[in-house]
Order: sequence, then C-alpha cells, then structure tokens
Amino acid sequence: MANMIPISTVTVGSGGAASIDFTSIPQTYTDLLIKVSARSTTGGGWADAIITFNGGTTYSSRYLYGDSTAANSGNSASQIVTRGAAGNSTTANTFGNTDIYIPNYAGSTKKSVSIDDVTENNSGAVNSAITHLLAGLSDSTTAINSVTLTMGSGNYVQYSSATLYGIRKY
Repeated sequence: MANMIPISTVTVGSGGAASIDFTSIPQTYTDLLIKVSARSTTGGGWADAIITFNGGTTYSSRYLYGDSTAANSGNSASQIVTRGAAGNSTTANTFGNTDIYIPNYAGSTKKSVSIDDVTENNSGAVNSAITHLLAGLSDSTTAINSVTLTMGSGNYVQYSSATLYGIRKY
C-alpha cells in the first residue's frame, strides 16, 4: 500500500506563465507524482510542455498518442514532453489533464518517468484532442530536487494548476 502526500501546488495567476516550477523537493519519499490540469494559449488542440529535472540533463523517451484521426508513435533522444495542456482551439474553459510519475527520484540511478495525459474537446473538430502515453529516462543519477514544466510555445493560462505529491510505500 502507498500513501500520496501533497507537497506543493502551483496555480497560474492572471496573465499566465511560461512554466510551472517545483523546487526544494524533499528527499523523504519513495516516488513522486505530479497531477496537472492545464490549458495553453497555443493554437490547436493541445500544447507540449517540456519536463526538466534539476535544471536540465540528457533525456530520451518513447511515446504513443492518438487523436481523432490516427494513432502515432515515436521517440526523442533529447526531451521528455507532455501533451496534456488543452490548446486554445478546444472547447472554451476546458483543461487537459496529465499524470507524471517518477519512481525512485531520490536514488542514485538514472531516473525514469511515465506520463499519461489527455485533452478534451467537445466540438468534435478533427485533430483537436489527444490521448498520449510516454516512457522517459533521464541520464542523471543525481536525486531530483526540482522539476520544471515549460510550455514549448505559448503560455499556461490562468487557473492552470499542478500538484506535486510524494509517495510513501508502507
């Protein structure tokens, strides 16, 4: 059994923000979970957010996603990216959702991450919503003490939020 303990919540204020940052993460948990509810100023059905640990390291990832017309897959040798922020062409005031799970974040091995995210759009427009899964790896063996989610383009809109949880296994 595991317990989720909220560590910190960031809510984007008036005017938006280019990134959401968690700093001074305590090293007292087994794993981390970040739950994100986000919308972006970026046009289209979704927006990418780039994840960095401790200000940046070397990353790789494999992903699978589908929109209203097709499924796609691929890899990246340089980034870990979420796709769960709803873009500004989706249904007004609708936010996408992302779960980012980081096991063994305080350990001395490379850091893995899994992401499950989805956007919503009730307009039925083609290519305007997405379901996305990602498995990523950071080459850093340093304990994670900060996580940054940076919009690839555009900004997080007001009321976008992210909560960082520490996971303790009992």
